[in-house]
Order: sequence, then C-alpha cells, then structure tokens
Amino acid sequence: MRFETLDQWLDWQAQLHPREIDLGLQRVKTVWQRLQSVSFQAQVITVAGTNGKGSCVAMLESIYLRAGIQIGSFTSPHLIRYNERIRLNGKPVSDQQLCRAFEMIDQAREQISLSYFEFATLAALICFASEKPDLVILEVGLGGRLDAVNIVDADVALITTIDLDHTDWLGNDVESIGREKAGIMRGHKPVVLADPAMPRSVLDHADQLEADIYQFGRDFTHQVCDIGWRWSGPKGVELELPEPGLTGSKQLLNASAVVMVCHLLQDRFPLHENFIAEGLRDVRLAGRLHFVPAAPALLLDVAHNRQSLEALRDALNQMNWQGRIHALFGMLQDKNAADAVQMIGPLLASWHLLDLNGWRGRTAEQLADNLRQEGVKQPISCHHIFSEAFQACRNRAEPQDLILIFGSFLIVGEAMHNLNLS
Repeated sequence: MRFETLDQWLDWQAQLHPREIDLGLQRVKTVWQRLQSVSFQAQVITVAGTNGKGSCVAMLESIYLRAGIQIGSFTSPHLIRYNERIRLNGKPVSDQQLCRAFEMIDQAREQISLSYFEFATLAALICFASEKPDLVILEVGLGGRLDAVNIVDADVALITTIDLDHTDWLGNDVESIGREKAGIMRGHKPVVLADPAMPRSVLDHADQLEADIYQFGRDFTHQVCDIGWRWSGPKGVELELPEPGLTGSKQLLNASAVVMVCHLLQDRFPLHENFIAEGLRDVRLAGRLHFVPAAPALLLDVAHNRQSLEALRDALNQMNWQGRIHALFGMLQDKNAADAVQMIGPLLASWHLLDLNGWRGRTAEQLADNLRQEGVKQPISCHHIFSEAFQACRNRAEPQDLILIFGSFLIVGEAMHNLNLS
C-alpha cells in the first residue's frame, strides 16, 4: 500500500493533479472501467443544482433509513472530517475503508492523473460496491454533465434550483448552467425538477432525451396547512406532512421534490406515509442555519452564492433578532462578495474576516478591500486564524447579540471544529 493513513492519502491526492477542478469524464471513466469487478447493482438517485442538493440528499437519506432500506450516500464538500462525504446507512465510512479504496484506485489508474474529487467519487463507488446497499444517492460536485458522479447512470435524476455560481466553469448565464446540470438526465428515465422556473435549456435537454419530466407546479406541488403542509402529486395522490426538520424558506420546495422522488421509486421501495413524515420531521444537516443558543448566540450557515444568501437573509429577517448581529465571514476567491454585502450587509453591526486557504482561497485583507469597494461602512477587522476572529466577535458583541458565521463550507467547518459543535 502506498500510504498507511488517510491523511497521507489525502495530502498526496491534493498534490497529484495539476488542477483541483478538472471537469471531464474520460479519465475517471477509464479508471472506473478498470474497476468494473466492483460494480454495484443498486438503484441510483443523482442530485444536481445550485443550492439545496445537500438538503435533498439528507431528506432522502432520513426517509429511506426510517423504512429500513440499506442506503449509501455521497456528498461534498465535508465540514470537519473527510469521511463525512461517504456514508453507509447514515454513518461515515472508516479510515480503513477509504484507504483500501484509494489503494485499489491507485493500482487501477496506472499513469492516469485523477483530481481530489475524482478519487473521492471512485472511493464512494467502491465502498458502495463492497457493502451493496439497496439505494445509492450521489450528489454532484460541480455542474453535472462533466462531473465525476455522472459516470454512473441515474435511475432518477433530481435537479434542485439553477442560479449563477461557478461561472468560470459552467457559464455566465442560467441557460448555460442549466445545460450543464441537465447532463445528469438519462433517456426514458424520470427527472424531478424542483424549480418552477427552470431554465429552458433544462427542459429542452429533457425533451431531446425523451426523459420523463416531473416539474414542481405542474406535476406536483405543495400547500401550507395549519399543522404542516400538503403534498399533491400525480393521479391525485395527496400526503399530509409535518414541516421539515431543516429551517429555511426553500426547504418546502426541496421536500416536495424529495417526496416526488420517493413516489417515483414506490414500486421498488414501498414507503408508508409515516416513514416520509418521520424522515422529513427528523432530518438534520450540519452547517445549514445551525443555531447555537448562547450569550451571544451563534448562527452558522454555508451560504456562499446569491440564492443561498437570499435564503439566509430571509431567515434572519424571520428571526427578527433583537440584539445586534456581528459577522464572522470568509469567502473563496471565485465567489461574489458583493452579493453578501447586498443581502446580509444591511443587517450587520460589524464584519470580522478570516483568511481562507487553498488555491481558491482569499485573504481577509483581500476580502476587506472587496467589502470597502462595495461601500461597507461598518467596522471591519481581519484575522489569520479562527480563534482570533471569533474572539474579536465576542469582544464586540453583547450577551443579547448574535454572531453569524457564514460565507463558505470552509469557515463553517472550521467553526464547528474549533467550537466542538460536531
């Protein structure tokens, strides 16, 4: 074996490939074909979209686990531990399982260079092949058409929402981005569209493939009721359901799409209404509107693009916090800080900025310049390590105030690790 520990494997992978993001299927598909002795027969749900992917995967996982169905899930990025990315029946795989998978990939790839994400995708597929779950849920990392998870054919595709994000790779308009995300569809297979205003490119691609489209607002919908909400689907099917355990203005839309997926798989995986209700009610997802009661209180959210920042703003307005709000904020270089200023800035009393490392990283000083260019007048402080930034927030905050930690998976993960919130 090339390495003995998971950290050694991950450090090596981070240096192996010239680019962390390298869209294209040929390299990863070739290695997967060499590993075909470990292929799996599970039903596959592939989830793509700009926002809401993680929420939908968490809901699906929670529902099917309630029903006793063996399930494998692959998501990215992780918040604290790499193992979070690959779960079997809701539990992260072990370091040993990952090391064995990486060794198999390393031997199969020979001279083929793979990215960090491609190693993760192949490791997930190997783990699923070994454990043989009944159902596998794959979350797209970036885009869809050329993302590594797309080497596996989806039995059901779920596309959440389409908005501007990762424009350097996916295109500068929603039609181009939609075309990339539509690439997870397969001919004559169902695709669930959670957005009632899906770009035309998505619908056109579905028509070209003769995929079976199920779109929110046309084929299924929801209505808020006194004690929860009502899901209405094809052929007059209706379900009375509790509010999802995940907070946020878009979660009913996500939940509606998830229930549609469950309905489409009902013949293969029969679900009693109670399993759906309990799974939605009890679902949890770290780093999404994660409230920590304290003095001052904390709110952690991975919002980092316009759509997710709008949802965070709506949640803050709904909270109607009586004290002041202080931001502990960090954002990657390819994200638009102006969106954070526009959406969240008016609610804040101060900004405390943290360096984010890595090739897409942005220093606190660079981010401060971005904020000032956008007209930010509140006090700004810059920090190189989390403990300093958090202490600066606490020093400025009163007990009745709120510390908002947002802008990236990296900063929320660092907060959860340092504050023992895992």
